[in-house]
Amino acid sequence: MTIEEVQNEIVAEFSVFTDWMDKYAYLIELGNELQNLDPKEKTDQYLIKGCQSRVWLIAEIQDGKIIFRGESDAVIVKGLVALLLRVVSGRTPKELLENDLHFIDDLGLKQHLSPTRSNGLLAMVKQIRLYAVAYNRIEG
Repeated sequence: MTIEEVQNEIVAEFSVFTDWMDKYAYLIELGNELQNLDPKEKTDQYLIKGCQSRVWLIAEIQDGKIIFRGESDAVIVKGLVALLLRVVSGRTPKELLENDLHFIDDLGLKQHLSPTRSNGLLAMVKQIRLYAVAYNRIEG
């Protein structure tokens, strides 16, 4: 699936919920399904700056594609990490740089998250883009 198709799929999944409490519950469920990082990987090197909760994001290049792994110590944020990874992991740096992550706005996440969580989400997106730029230079 393309980045666009995955984003549209996520928007469709969330559209079945009319109440934001149900959407939060679904986010928590997605976060619970996320594979935990090894405790040794939870270092300052991978910690996202700008998040109130602790979020770790690891990116590794394999066969020209960036594989992202991540985790958070907060349940809703862990769900946000799971959503982001679903869209961006396994993509080429070029794909990540050429596509907008519009599903965040389409879902209304920025408006329904606390300001600190919203800022944290933007910090995660920024870090993903920085990894894409760095790996694009290496791979390109």
